[in-house]
Amino acid sequence: MAKKIMVASMALAVALTASACGNSSNNGGDEASKNNSSSNTTNNTTASTDNTSATNESASAAKEKVTFSLFNGVANAPDGNTNETTIGKSLEDQTGVNFKIEHLVGDLKTKIGTMIASNKYPDVIDPDAGIDQLLDAGAFIDLTPYIDKYPNIKKVYGPYLNRMKAKDGKIYYLPFSTQVGAYTPDPNINQGAFWVQRRVLKEAGYPKIKTMDEYFKLVEDFVNKHKDENLIGYASLTNDWRFFATSNQSMHLAGYPNDGNVEIDMTTHEAKTYYTNDDTKRWLQALNTLNAKGLFDKASFVDNYDQYIAKLSSKKVVGFFDYGWQIANANNVLKDAAKKDPTQDDYVYQPMPITFDGQPDQLLDPPGFVNNRGIGITVSAKDPERIMQYWDTLLSEDNQILRSWGVKGETYEVDDKGRFFRTPEEIAKIDEPYKLKFGFTYYAWDWPQYGTNSTLSNGNALAPGLQPEVFQLSLTDKDKEILGKYGVKTYAEQFATPQDRPWYPAWGIPKEQGSPQQIWETQKDEVTKKYYPKMVLAKPADFDKVWQEYLGAFGKLDTAGYEKWYTEQIKAILDASK
Repeated sequence: MAKKIMVASMALAVALTASACGNSSNNGGDEASKNNSSSNTTNNTTASTDNTSATNESASAAKEKVTFSLFNGVANAPDGNTNETTIGKSLEDQTGVNFKIEHLVGDLKTKIGTMIASNKYPDVIDPDAGIDQLLDAGAFIDLTPYIDKYPNIKKVYGPYLNRMKAKDGKIYYLPFSTQVGAYTPDPNINQGAFWVQRRVLKEAGYPKIKTMDEYFKLVEDFVNKHKDENLIGYASLTNDWRFFATSNQSMHLAGYPNDGNVEIDMTTHEAKTYYTNDDTKRWLQALNTLNAKGLFDKASFVDNYDQYIAKLSSKKVVGFFDYGWQIANANNVLKDAAKKDPTQDDYVYQPMPITFDGQPDQLLDPPGFVNNRGIGITVSAKDPERIMQYWDTLLSEDNQILRSWGVKGETYEVDDKGRFFRTPEEIAKIDEPYKLKFGFTYYAWDWPQYGTNSTLSNGNALAPGLQPEVFQLSLTDKDKEILGKYGVKTYAEQFATPQDRPWYPAWGIPKEQGSPQQIWETQKDEVTKKYYPKMVLAKPADFDKVWQEYLGAFGKLDTAGYEKWYTEQIKAILDASK
């Protein structure tokens, strides 16, 4: 569960715009970036009082140039200096600061363990899943004394400061998902959905299916009509930490959002696990039935992630459940093929809001705050003050536009109503090499920033992929055709509006390393990874017997203690938000 958090969030930031902008990403900028430290004089329509404050702060911070080392625990880009990118150069001009970034190679915990053993750290670390190791080792300095000094940091993180405090009352890192301004919904589906090939819907006359049984019947009928194609009816991802792509489904089918291991009652706010309830039994029994019919891909329990993505890209898999960010590579391959040859659109996957009995889904994310990942300054840092100045400058609205939209006239435009948009030419040129060179790739995540669903003070979406004008421009004629069949203009319109959940996502609540909660999650993983394959692949007549064995094994875990702890955390967040 833990590792998915950072990757999920990071992939979301990338996938949001990748899907909305074709081969582009998000990101953007403004005139300020062209003029370096003169950004406080920009004529950009987004100029605001906090930007002025930030740029004044930047001006005072611009002094002798310095390079800090930064380790990123996610291997998402080549190593390099931030000042070799357009965004990083602009920030260096404003602050005098450059970062030399090293990304993870090999095992994360081994890498961090080596740092701890030597007591020598890079100046700054974004440790991903290794954050607990570093916190336990005392590797991060307390940021609390600095936060009040920096207006943009205080503005962005102010509403979350109490939740960011460790047990000792100190703040050791800045998270990445703070909501600023109004919540901008994502028109794409980068979170959970049941996906099905578009040709299946076309052949069935575009039915408005809502239930699990309807979905599987659709898959079964199609496979049976196309036996000569040797199709895989349903595949599921179970590889390593991504096992949740299979185990989360009963929660979603019951109408809950992705709160991780627990479902939160909206009235009592009690947290309950779902791994042994009737919903999970119903879900696993449905997979068992699919397997008995030859529709379930048995390799789902042995394929690694790359094999899974390759299988989805092969046009042989009819349906599956997963999170949009996690299958972005496969989706992009199929969409790119369809853009070149519209007949290939049949193999593009369409997201569907499926639940057990057609109850409202909660698959779209409500506003949330992920608090167990972030970036911190280490005890080895040469000059924490300069780093905090850099982060404060980065958090000015002008610079958030720069890292998100880019430069006006180069990567985005502004119409006479002040709305940001991108031309087809701009969308086309922002490919992967361009994103690397410009810095979109390096600044898409991993830094103190506005959360992806944030809205700028002028009403534009922070993320280009969430801007309706950009999204509509990215749609192909086939996209518009199938959306029209369902009477919507965006994919998200097919899904239920997310309910407000101040604690969301519950999996983002930090747990101490070695705590009873973390031990429970490790034991839960061991039990589910052992028994889920047995139950799905068992003869149908043996399913109940294996289910009982599973209940016996799961019953040895202190689930009541885990639920009690989670309920206390949820209620504490609710109390703090009053």
